[in-house]
Amino acid sequence: MHYWIMGGGGIGRALARECLGRGDKVVLFSRTDSGMEGVDWLAVDNTDIEALAAATGDLPLPERVINTLGMLHQGEQQPEKRIEQVTEAALANSIHINTWPTLAMAQLLSSRLSRQQPLQFAALSARVGSISDNRAGGWYSYRISKAALNMAIKTLSIEWQRRFPAACVVGLHPGTVATELSAPFRSGLAEGQLHSPQQTARHLLAVLDGLGPEHSGRVFAWDGQEIQP
Repeated sequence: MHYWIMGGGGIGRALARECLGRGDKVVLFSRTDSGMEGVDWLAVDNTDIEALAAATGDLPLPERVINTLGMLHQGEQQPEKRIEQVTEAALANSIHINTWPTLAMAQLLSSRLSRQQPLQFAALSARVGSISDNRAGGWYSYRISKAALNMAIKTLSIEWQRRFPAACVVGLHPGTVATELSAPFRSGLAEGQLHSPQQTARHLLAVLDGLGPEHSGRVFAWDGQEIQP
């Protein structure tokens, strides 16, 4: 199988490694080299649609595209606990990183897909992006950007069902993973709740293996359970 993986963070690299172990071909789009032998690395800012277009234009379409980008905290931007901490700049930055790249890649894929071409397009979402599951509040910018991502996935799935019925677009919740994103927020986790990137990669690929066009527009957790919007 042929993969495009967006993002070279902990989960992106783990997915690339796992795919290579399965004998798959992997193209990794990230700003920094993964350093992994066997991976075709392209230096790309995944938030820049023109850079993505230039990078993908001459590549054959893969069977699977996985967007692993995600940002919970960055520099001085931290998850908000109270409404007074929310800023327009932080919200815009969260949407720019957590929501926009999926839409950008969807535009590029839509310009090249044929009606009968099978393709799975998955983006890493988060359980905190579920409106019905929000019981704790807080984390405004992150929650809003992930909820927007879920809506983008649903809306895209409706369009693709008409235009590209063999394709499938889904959200994937990886759980709590031992990466830089979760590092400041792991205290108090119950035993077994924190997964390694490699465990997560295996879980996510197993979920994708069981999905088809009939599952398009939905969000699934790492254990295969569907997350309600």
